[in-house]
Amino acid sequence: MRLPTWLAHHLAALRALLVFTALAGIAYPLTMVAVGRLPGLADRADGSIIEVDGHAAGSALIGQSFTDADGKAVPRYFQSRPSAAGDGYDPTSTGATNLGPEDVVDVIATDPDESRQSLLTQVCARSRAVGELDGVDGRRPYCTADGVGAVLAVFRAGGLTGPVVRVVSVNQTAPATPFLTGYAGVPVELAQPGQDYRAAGATIVPVRGDAPAVPAVPADAVTASGSGLDPHISAAYARLQVPRVARERGVDPAAVERLVDEHTTGRTLGFIGAPGVNVVELNLALDETFPPR
Repeated sequence: MRLPTWLAHHLAALRALLVFTALAGIAYPLTMVAVGRLPGLADRADGSIIEVDGHAAGSALIGQSFTDADGKAVPRYFQSRPSAAGDGYDPTSTGATNLGPEDVVDVIATDPDESRQSLLTQVCARSRAVGELDGVDGRRPYCTADGVGAVLAVFRAGGLTGPVVRVVSVNQTAPATPFLTGYAGVPVELAQPGQDYRAAGATIVPVRGDAPAVPAVPADAVTASGSGLDPHISAAYARLQVPRVARERGVDPAAVERLVDEHTTGRTLGFIGAPGVNVVELNLALDETFPPR
């Protein structure tokens, strides 16, 4: 007996539903679970949880901030790189700032809550802070001595080609001192809150300054990762922090250096990326080997 066309179509659809439910809803998930239990993958599949005294202390895959309640670095610990994920390393808000290299002018509003630092000023401020914390030269090109972007708004008579008639340090406000006293024979002013100098017709001019071409503070110490969760820092940034950590813990810097070497991983597949140091694992090992005084 031949089934009606409409019923045959419904039965074919039902068979397809059952087949794809078995494949995509049962077979595929079970296969992925089985793959996740393979040696070398099981720990990652379980979240790479780190336990201390029987309690979870975080994940080896997610960084942490080693700061106090005021957000200041705790000197006895190695510091992680900055994070743009929520308030820092928040896995529910993973992401980057999405600010690019042309973001060099701060938004200085009359309401401080509406102000925003440019990417350049964020980098300058972080580099200065790391320099002060670790006792190295925190200067960077295009940064002022007080840790903001060294950027001028230059006004010219008649538009873009006339003589300079006014110059403003757009990222500095009172009571700061302009990082340059004059530009093209014109005194440099401080920025006034609520002013958009670019919209007013100024040309934005970054000033390199006399900072070394290769800053002492590595790039990963002043920039966040794309995810905001990366637990690694460069070997260079880790070694920069060794003297401070050793001094704070009262131990030989060479011993701390050896601990850094033990927690330095090589390039992925031997040629991708650069060697890195997992700060979370390093600080846990640091507390275990050299407990804080």
